[in-house]
This record gives sequence, C-alpha cells and structure tokens, in this order.
Amino acid sequence: MDTDLTASQPHTSRVYDYFLGGKDNYEADLQAAEEILKVWPDIRVAARVNRQFMQRSTRFLAEAGVRQFLDIGTGIPAEPNLHQVAQQVAPDARVVYVDNDPVVLAHARALMAGTALGATTYIYGDVTEPNSILKPPELSEFLDLSQPVGLSMIALLHFVEASVPDILSTFLDALAPGSYLAICTITADFAPECVLRAQEVYRVRNLPAQVRTRDEVVGWFDGLDLVEPGIVPPHRWRTGDTAEFTPAFDAKVSCYCGVARKS
Repeated sequence: MDTDLTASQPHTSRVYDYFLGGKDNYEADLQAAEEILKVWPDIRVAARVNRQFMQRSTRFLAEAGVRQFLDIGTGIPAEPNLHQVAQQVAPDARVVYVDNDPVVLAHARALMAGTALGATTYIYGDVTEPNSILKPPELSEFLDLSQPVGLSMIALLHFVEASVPDILSTFLDALAPGSYLAICTITADFAPECVLRAQEVYRVRNLPAQVRTRDEVVGWFDGLDLVEPGIVPPHRWRTGDTAEFTPAFDAKVSCYCGVARKS
C-alpha cells in the first residue's frame, strides 16, 4: 500500500467513518468531510440512520434464514458490524466483506473476527467490476453461491457513477433463488440544495458521487419481491410506529432503502 498516496487523496470509506465519529482517517479525509458538513450539516444523521438500517435489515435476513452474507462497501469497522448482528441471530453465519480502500482492509483484518461457528473474511474489490468480486476463488471458497446469500449494499451506490442496474444484474444473476438484496442510498428528493451541493464537493475532491431519485431506486429492484414497507427512507423501514418522523427528519436523512428477495 502506498501510504503517501492513500493519505493525500480522500476516500469515501474514511470520510464516512469521520461522519460516524471514527478516528481512522487522514487530513485529506477530514478536509473533505468538513467541506461536506458546511453544505449538508445533517449528513451525520444520515450516516447514523444508515448504520441503524444495516443492523435491522441484517437481523431481518438472519431471522429469515439467511446464513451467508456478502457486504460490499463495508467501510471501516464500526460496532456493531454486520457479522456481529448476523451471528447474534445465527452463530453459524458466514460473512464476506468487500471494500476498495486498503486502509479498510488493514482495519478489517485486525478487528473482524467471527464466532466459533461462523466466520468472516475480507476481499479487496470494486463494486463497479462485479466479476472481480464474484469470480476469484476467495469468494467461492468462503460462500456457497448455490445457496441463498444476503447481498448488502448500504451507503454504497451513491458513490457509483456507473450503471447500477447493470451492476446489480450481474450480482443477482450469480446468486441463488432465496437470496436477498438490501440497499440504502442517498437521494436529493427531500433536500435538493444541501444534497446536490454535497455531491459537488465529493466530485471536486475526485470522489465519485451520484444521488438518485425514488423512481431510480425502485427500478433497481425490478424482478425481485420487495419486503414491506417497500422503498422508504431508512428510518421508516420496520421501526414500528413511524408517526414521530416528520418531513423535516426525512430531509435530514435524505436516503431511500429497500430489501427484496430473489424468487
């Protein structure tokens, strides 16, 4: 790993870690994060709600019988991690984490350990090149793709400027019936001025950024069986009574999420 190069260029995983209150970031990441906070002060709320959705959706999948998880864009470990949630429900659950930041790789190897029955591993890979994740033996040696897999892409796809439908199609074609897709991504539908200005800060810093509309996110789940309540802001996904959440809070979070099953 070229530490000088890594330190001089911000990375989405480390910027996200900063929003969550983490310390595993470089000066370039801090500068980018502070610029984003100036235009979207509530992005820390969005990051926190994303993590909470990850925990709820993972628990839902584990309770639905999923015992294999592929988490792409995992980011720097922040407890509880996906494998901890899954293995609390199903101690034999196996989890593969994927990220394209070498700093994440170093932390993941040091901090992520499975239960006595379950296991976790980490693969360096890029979601925009699905076969670079699906084809290497590191994945097939750890997950049995002939059995259902929970594919998790939380706080990831707003950093993808390529065709998301094409990417998802490649992954889903490789997964067995009974697999699930869980997504949470940023939208400008609720607070366009803040979110679009934040998107521009990312791009100026040479970080990919592309927010989507609800219609676009709905389209990502074409051909899958959506789990109720469908495509909603993440704080409205299976949190019980959502009456407490106002349109103002929707604007703070500015995300859509969804979970769906492959028939």
